[in-house]
Amino acid sequence: MAGLALLACAGAAAQTPAPNARQGRFDALFDQAMQRYQLPGLAVGVVQDGQVVYTRTAGELEAGKGRAIDADTLFKIASNSKAMTTGLLARLVDQGKLSWDDPVRKYLPDFRMHDPWVTEQIQVRDLLIHNSGLGLGAGDLMLWPEPNHFTRADIIAGLAHLKPTHSFRAHYAYDNLLYVVAGEVAAKAGGKPYEQLIREEVFGPLGMHRCQVGAWSRDGVGNVAQPHMQQAGRNVVVREDGAQIPDSPSMAAGGIRCSLRDMLTWIGIWLDTDTARIWISPAQRNAVWALQTPMPISQRMRDWDGTHLYGYGYGWRISDVDGQWKVAHTGTLMGMYSSLVLLPDQRTGFIILINGEGEGARTTLGQALTKFYTAPGRAELDVDHYAALLAAAAAPATPRKQTAPAPRRIAATPKAMAPWLGVYRDAWFGEVRICPKGKGVHFRASKSPRLQGPVMQVGERLLVDWTDPSVDAEPWLSFSGGAQGQVGLKLAHVDPGADFSYDYADLDFVRTGHCPAR
Repeated sequence: MAGLALLACAGAAAQTPAPNARQGRFDALFDQAMQRYQLPGLAVGVVQDGQVVYTRTAGELEAGKGRAIDADTLFKIASNSKAMTTGLLARLVDQGKLSWDDPVRKYLPDFRMHDPWVTEQIQVRDLLIHNSGLGLGAGDLMLWPEPNHFTRADIIAGLAHLKPTHSFRAHYAYDNLLYVVAGEVAAKAGGKPYEQLIREEVFGPLGMHRCQVGAWSRDGVGNVAQPHMQQAGRNVVVREDGAQIPDSPSMAAGGIRCSLRDMLTWIGIWLDTDTARIWISPAQRNAVWALQTPMPISQRMRDWDGTHLYGYGYGWRISDVDGQWKVAHTGTLMGMYSSLVLLPDQRTGFIILINGEGEGARTTLGQALTKFYTAPGRAELDVDHYAALLAAAAAPATPRKQTAPAPRRIAATPKAMAPWLGVYRDAWFGEVRICPKGKGVHFRASKSPRLQGPVMQVGERLLVDWTDPSVDAEPWLSFSGGAQGQVGLKLAHVDPGADFSYDYADLDFVRTGHCPAR
C-alpha cells in the first residue's frame, strides 16, 4: 500500500497558538537546547491536530566533518523501537496469527525462565510490560556494549540462568531481553524473520521509507548520524558504524534506525484514528495503549506535571500530565537519545532525535514542548527553566564534608594477583580471562570485545579500567575461595549511579582453567 498521509482535523484544538508565535517559540526552545548542551546534532518535529507544523534540524552527522543533518538523516531510536515491535505484534493479532495471552512456549518450545512455573505461565503480553520478576536490566550485557558476539539464541538460552529478584508479575522492572524474545515470537507467528516482518508490516504500509532494520549498508543507505560523547569539552564520535551495519540481537528491543521524516509519519499514524483503522484495528490500538503494569511516580513527575497515574502498556509509557493523557517513550544508547511524546486527546505529538550526550537536552526540551500544549501561556517553562530545576535537584542539600583523598590507582601485577589469575565462566555471559599482559593484568570478555582493560588496584580493592572510553561503568572485582577450593568472581558498580544495562550484579563467575601460556 502507498504511504499513508497525515490527515488534517477540521477543528483546531482549544487555545491553539498562532502559527508565527508557535514557530518562534519552538525555535527558541530548539536554540536553548542546542546551545546549553552543546549538542553535535539535533532534529525535532511536531505534529499538531494531525498535521506536521514544525520541523528543524541542526548540527552534523559527524562533528567537524561538515555533513549536515537533515529530515532524512538516520538516527538510532533505541527503545522507541519497542513500540514498533508491539505494533507488529498487534498486526499479527489482527491477522489471527497470535493472541496476547498465548503462552510464549507455543511459539518457542525451548524458551526457559529460571523458575519452571514461570516458564509455563509467561504469556506474549508479559514479554512487553516489564513484570517478569527479573531485576532492572537483567542480562543487558548480552546486548550492549555493541558490537558483540551474542546471538538471539544465546539470549533465549541465557534467560534460564538469570535469577529473579522478585515474584513474577509482582511489580515493574525495566528489561530488554524479553523484547528480543518478543521479536522471535513475532517471527514464528508471522512465518518470516523479524526484520522482514517489520519491513512488510510496518515500514512498507506506513511509508517509512528511510527506516532500517536488520543488516544494511551504511554507504548504500547514506546520511547516517554517528553517536558522540564529550571528551575534553569536544564532541567526539564513538562506536562509529562500519561499512556494514549488522543485524544485532537487540533489534526488537532497541536496534531500529529512522529519520525525522519517518518518525513524524509514525506519530501521525498513532494520532489519526481513521488512518490507524487501516493499519491496526481500534481494538488493538486500545490494547497497545492500555496501562498494564503500574510504575512508580517520582516526586519530579508530581511536582512538574501533577502526575497521578503512570504505567507501562505494550511498548509505551502511559501517564497524565496537567490532567491530559500522555503516551510516550524514550530511547537511550551510547551517544544517541530520542524522545517521542503523544497527547492523543489533542492529536498532537513530537519527536526529538539527538546524536550526542543528550539526556539533559532530551529531558528539558521534551518537558518544555509538552508544556506548550498542556500549560499554554507559561512562557517561563522553557529549556533553561527545567535545566535550572535539574541542577538544583543534583546539588547536595548540605556542603560536603572534607574527606580523605581516594587511594590512587596503580596497575595490578601478576605476582600480586597470582591466586586469582585464570579463565572464568558465567552461565549466561560466557568466558572472561584475567591474565598477565606485559607487566600488568588484563580483563577480557570473550563475547563482548569492548569489555576489556587493565586491572587496577585501588587501596585493597581491584577494578577494571575499560580501555574503550565509551564503556563508562567500571566494575569492582571481588574474588572468593582459593587455596585448594573453587575460585569465584563477582562484579559490582564502582559508581552506584551507573547505567543499569551494565548488570554486573547478575554475573556469577567460576574459575574453569589457567591462563594460556605466554
